[in-house]
Amino acid sequence: MMITNIKQYFWSNIQKYLIVFATLLFAACAKQETLTTASFKTNSGWGYTIAYKEKVLIKQSVIPVISDTKSFETENDALKVADLVKQKLKQNLSPTVTKNELILLKIKL
Repeated sequence: MMITNIKQYFWSNIQKYLIVFATLLFAACAKQETLTTASFKTNSGWGYTIAYKEKVLIKQSVIPVISDTKSFETENDALKVADLVKQKLKQNLSPTVTKNELILLKIKL
């Protein structure tokens, strides 16, 4: 009877420690996104920002590459371009956007 109680106590403690260890391991391994995108409203439409650890790197209020200075028509359009630029930055590529890329993303020009 005494040995059974000791075994139960031992295994219940090990289970508690394993749960705590697994939780800490998961929290430590969870990769936090350092580049974040956000949209903002402009006078004539939408723009986007890309930030690194809360510091704004890019603030784009107009559609790049086109000759007109107009904002994105929809918030979704702004976020699609922001995500493209974010992926380029993650791959250490130039964050410039081409007209062809805007067409492929179906951005209303």
